Amino acid sequence: MIKIITVGSIKEKYLKDAIAEYQKRLRKYREVEILEVKDEGILPPVQAMEKEAEKIKKYISGKDYIITLEIEGKQLTSEQFSKKLEDIMISNSNITFIIGGSYGIDKSIKEISKYHLSFSKMTFPHQLFRVLLLEQIYRAYKIMNNESYHK
Repeated sequence: MIKIITVGSIKEKYLKDAIAEYQKRLRKYREVEILEVKDEGILPPVQAMEKEAEKIKKYISGKDYIITLEIEGKQLTSEQFSKKLEDIMISNSNITFIIGGSYGIDKSIKEISKYHLSFSKMTFPHQLFRVLLLEQIYRAYKIMNNESYHK
C-alpha cells in the first residue's frame, strides 16, 4: 500500500481529474490512498506546522516507511526513484509519502522520516505537486516492470 498524506485539499476539477487518472493507472501495480489534513495556514508558521503534524501522525503506522517531500531532501532521477521504491518494498509493504502545507513540514515529522526527497529546489503549489508525485510513482512502476512509458 502506498499512502500519500497531504496538507490541504484540492478544489480545482482539472487537478482532481489528473489525480484520479493516475490513481486509476496505479491500481494495476499498487493501491494508493490519499489522506488530506486541514491546512492551518492562518496560524503563525510554527504553530501551523505543529498542528498539521499532530493530524498527520494520526495516519502514520509503525509499519510505514515514511518519505517526506522537502526542498532540502535528496534529488533523484526517475530511474533512481524507481530503484529506491523497489528497494524499500523488499522489507516494507507500506510506503507513506508526506506533503506538507504552505509552511512546510514540522520537524517532528522530519525526524521520523526515513527518507527526505526533493523533486526540485523550486517551490510548487501543493495541489499540483500531488499530481507530480503520483506521476512519478506511476513512472517508477513502469520502469520497475520494464514497460514503455514516454520520456
